Amino acid sequence: MCGIVGIVYQGSHAVEREILEGMNSAILHRGPDEDGFFLKENVGLGMRRLAIIDLASGQQPIFNHDKSKVIVFNGEIYNFQELRADLESRGHQFKTNSDTEAIIHLYDEFGVDCVQHLRGMFAFAIWDEREKSLFLARDRVGKKPILYSHQTNGNLIFGSEFNALLQHPSVSREVDFSAIDSYLTYLCVPAPQTAFKQIRKLEPAHWLLWKNGEIKTQRYWQPDFSKKIKISEEEAIEETTRILRESVKLRMISEVPLGAFLSGGVDSSAVVALMAETSSQPVKTFSIGFEEEDFSELKYAKTVANHVGAEYNEFIVRPNALEVLPTLVEHYGEPYADSSAIPTYYVSKETRKYVTVALNGDGGDESFAGYERYVAMNLAEKYRKIPKVLRKGLIETSVGLLPNPKQFRSRVKSLKRFVESGSLDNVERYLGWMSAISPSLKTELVSNQFKSHLNGTKPIDVLQKWFDKTENLNIIDATMLTDQMTYLPNDLLVKVDIASMANSLEARSPLLDHHIIEFAASLPQHLKVSGKETKYLLKKIAAKLVPKEVIYRRKMGFGVPIGKWLRNEMKDFVKENLLSERFAKRGLFQQNKIADIIQQHNEQKNDFGTQIWTLLMLELWFQRFID
Repeated sequence: MCGIVGIVYQGSHAVEREILEGMNSAILHRGPDEDGFFLKENVGLGMRRLAIIDLASGQQPIFNHDKSKVIVFNGEIYNFQELRADLESRGHQFKTNSDTEAIIHLYDEFGVDCVQHLRGMFAFAIWDEREKSLFLARDRVGKKPILYSHQTNGNLIFGSEFNALLQHPSVSREVDFSAIDSYLTYLCVPAPQTAFKQIRKLEPAHWLLWKNGEIKTQRYWQPDFSKKIKISEEEAIEETTRILRESVKLRMISEVPLGAFLSGGVDSSAVVALMAETSSQPVKTFSIGFEEEDFSELKYAKTVANHVGAEYNEFIVRPNALEVLPTLVEHYGEPYADSSAIPTYYVSKETRKYVTVALNGDGGDESFAGYERYVAMNLAEKYRKIPKVLRKGLIETSVGLLPNPKQFRSRVKSLKRFVESGSLDNVERYLGWMSAISPSLKTELVSNQFKSHLNGTKPIDVLQKWFDKTENLNIIDATMLTDQMTYLPNDLLVKVDIASMANSLEARSPLLDHHIIEFAASLPQHLKVSGKETKYLLKKIAAKLVPKEVIYRRKMGFGVPIGKWLRNEMKDFVKENLLSERFAKRGLFQQNKIADIIQQHNEQKNDFGTQIWTLLMLELWFQRFID
């Protein structure tokens, strides 16, 4: 696990070592063990290493047999030993025992198609001296990031994090306001956009080839939900368990201490139980919770740990954790408002005191239908068939009269959201469920000056692209594919990668193995959602591994009591930032409307916690990166 950076200039201009070293130093936290560089004329590659595999000889950069190609790599390839055996049978000779060397020999053998053979998480760069080309690639689901700036003169600058690219003097900090518009909707900036006009994200399951100052990008994978297999429930349980057990076992290969995040939910509980089957020692587990019981799953996590004989470590996040905000803003590098980044950062920080690698349960919801919105999207298909006069005149009017709930989690709130979006088409309905700031509220909040910066693209375009590809799928599969292509890589995986690597901790996700994703996509709908039961199949599997009371309960998610914190401990901090002259001078928002939602929230007339938090994190980003 590492961080990578690089520069390739079009023409004869030599790469400046000092700039390359500055870029590499900016991601020291991603690889505190050592660094490595390759510089030759107009090309420079750098990396920081967090040593996990082949501690003795896995230093990078690594060359192919004749040194015509060189690689820097961030990630883990779990099938590298199998790949190595095959490559050796083809005549390749290896000098190390690292997974990195397997990749460059694969590139020698298969060219850009080398990515098809890799099982794991990765972001890597290969310079081909003969072809004078640079090849960048990112793993299928987007566990590991690559940011790049392709400039008008043909130069290409890339790295694992924003702070690395921003060390280069030619990378501008000009704001992309269309990206900010998307952020206000999604809590994050969806790929390939970034908050900076000159920086783009290489999307998951894509590669990029630079040659002669030109770039080409191409998608090389996506799950196929259209081809369903005929399988009984028992057969599906058996085969899914087999694949999951293998995926967990592969991710337990490590030469350094290893443990697991344990939330107490279905996914992480199943992963920890399968780890316990394999491990000869008690699995070290790490759980985080809050003093507010509505947001804490610690009792379930402890139950699971005790049941499987794991070592249990728990940590409580309190409002003083907000002292970490400047650190989070710094590491994320662009506006990011998923508040669960706070506990994710803290559990990573505490976990790193004991281990270097931690497995987690990420990905189970998106492959096995764990979100309540899947049920809601399905029900909405039936709701839309109710005569409009009944929907508008009776149901929506009646629900609209219900008082706005003050709690973060509320059945009434879910019901209100459902009827507000239930009559809309699939894409708009999904947007209604996913929006941090709804389109109607955003219209009231943003100024004409903000609107003048937009280039005509809309946040919904991110979703429309994927729903357009799902015409022949049922609504649940269509929503799951869209989640896998948008919400998962743009929000959840960014959160975990940045929070864990900020603490020099490697996070591994067995449920994000592409073998599991592909198999789950082939399963019929009734094995994912049965009536109102989400994650039907995976719960059946987990219930055989851990106590049923842990599995069969309402999903909590990784919520944070932000609403309470904002009206209490953070009240003055919000006022100092969102009601300040500096914020007003930006001219991006209607200040009277900002003041109104803050007042409503503080007086508990409405819960605007998510919206206020989104605006606050944007302002803190402006202060750090733009001012």
